[in-house]
Amino acid sequence: MVERDWIYKRRFGIIVLLFIVCFFGSFLLGRYPVYPDTLLKILLSAIFPIKSTWPVQAETVVFQVRLPRVFMAALIGGGLSCAGAAYQGIFKNPMVSPDVLGASSGAGLGAALGLFFSFGYNGVTINAFLFGLGAVGIVCLISSRVKYNPVLGLVLSGMMVSSLASAAVSFLKLVADPTNTLPVITYWLMGSLASIRQKDVMFAAPWILIGILPIYLLRWRINVLSLGEDEARSMGINAKKLRFIIVVSATLITSAAVSVSGHIGWVGLVIPHFARMLVGSDYRWLLPASLLMGGSFLLIVDNFARLLATSEIPIGILTAFIGAPFFLYLILREGNRL
Repeated sequence: MVERDWIYKRRFGIIVLLFIVCFFGSFLLGRYPVYPDTLLKILLSAIFPIKSTWPVQAETVVFQVRLPRVFMAALIGGGLSCAGAAYQGIFKNPMVSPDVLGASSGAGLGAALGLFFSFGYNGVTINAFLFGLGAVGIVCLISSRVKYNPVLGLVLSGMMVSSLASAAVSFLKLVADPTNTLPVITYWLMGSLASIRQKDVMFAAPWILIGILPIYLLRWRINVLSLGEDEARSMGINAKKLRFIIVVSATLITSAAVSVSGHIGWVGLVIPHFARMLVGSDYRWLLPASLLMGGSFLLIVDNFARLLATSEIPIGILTAFIGAPFFLYLILREGNRL
């Protein structure tokens, strides 16, 4: 047991180091080159009174363009991974992800409506966030009527609401102006961090952090709930209340993330499994590892999205290329264990 804990601690240290490298390394990559020594001076100048010896363009790129994008990539990736890990614990299902209750589909519908009716950038973001919350609210309302198996009621209600939201988005795409509105809706739904600016950070970051905090503080209770409701009840844990808190927190994370980045799939499904392989199933280690690995993963994928082609590739496409094969691997591995 002691040796295993030491191994997990060492692996967790590597995960922390990887995140730091990915976070600061992302500032160096892009069409405009920024060298490590220049980056260090620019970042320190925000804290200490350092005389400027670097081009003004470099400081603008770092603070106005890359800092919001890098910060939100790390926060969105970590938040979605945290939400996915929490859902996998409370639903006792390794195949669920943050959009299982319809938050992503609802946010996508809200954004599509905002784009269809030309609400403007801020209007689209707020509409997406509110529709994401509303979709999960409807799911919870429906599932509250299912007395026999409330967990199954949540999942099935989430599938139904997601299907209806997707159908509504398809209808909007059908009737949208094919020259202007349709391409904008389609591109937004693919997911991208290209348009992230400081106002997006100010809007989404607080909600994501508010969602992450309760999940992180309750991680030991998720450990108990993942063993079963009888075990949780024997330890004085109110399973229904805990599940409600986790669902609300994960919904805030997912809705806020999707409202500024579009739909980025697979992160909340794939990364918790990678983290589980490295640090085990104890949520005291699994949640922080998922946070850091999710942030590192989305930073790496976003860098590829920026650099692979002359025009930026939607990040949702790249996460799907990585996530779908890994999902197939999980299915085959679980099938071989039966």
